[in-house]
Amino acid sequence: MSSVVLELRGVSRQFGGLRALSSIDLNVSRGETVGIMGANGAGKTTLFSLIAGHVPPSSGDILIDGKSILGLRPYEICRRGVGRTFQTVRPFGGLSVFENVLIAGRFGTKRRAMADASVRATALIEAIGLADRAQAKAETLTLSAQKRLEVIRAVATGAHIILLDEVLAGLTPNEVREMLGVIGKLQKDYDLTLLMIEHVMRALMEVSNRILVLHHGEAIAIGDPAQVRSDARVLECYLGKDE
Repeated sequence: MSSVVLELRGVSRQFGGLRALSSIDLNVSRGETVGIMGANGAGKTTLFSLIAGHVPPSSGDILIDGKSILGLRPYEICRRGVGRTFQTVRPFGGLSVFENVLIAGRFGTKRRAMADASVRATALIEAIGLADRAQAKAETLTLSAQKRLEVIRAVATGAHIILLDEVLAGLTPNEVREMLGVIGKLQKDYDLTLLMIEHVMRALMEVSNRILVLHHGEAIAIGDPAQVRSDARVLECYLGKDE
């Protein structure tokens, strides 16, 4: 059985006269962390939106565990095993932390019984260090805590592929380290495959097995962090020739 859990085959997306993504090919293996790098407008979030089903590709195909997901709605793709976070956190602000995670567990890949979903929610909340805030309303949390909640809601669905969209943005250096520790623990404990959009380059280089670099909707490089750092086109476009 193939270890590839996500495949993009010639995926493009056109918005009117603007081509946001052009012929993207990518295979992601189980347990891998793939960083997505690029300037604002490079097509990173559009890529996530295509995988999660929020917008359809104009051409190409996307496969999860060897099966095409074209035409499926976002909730159907979630139940195929894809969980997503957003650049702007989106908790149910008036509900508690526990209720936020419980709802995700009930919604996700399995129709979990309430007791099972409750146990899972409690374990996830403890894993990210929010046990003492489990009954607090999500809107009262700090940005760092809301971002951690966003991550575990995606995991709570039972997804094995998690799309992390700038979960480090706005965090202090200490909070960045804490978040990376949380993500690493969740990946190990729940056997997750991660795709991670991030502008904190040092962190992205540290955690990624491979990095896909987008520039104006085109994939200009893919490889391990050392390869990407030394790629001439990446240096010219993003890192600066003196890097």
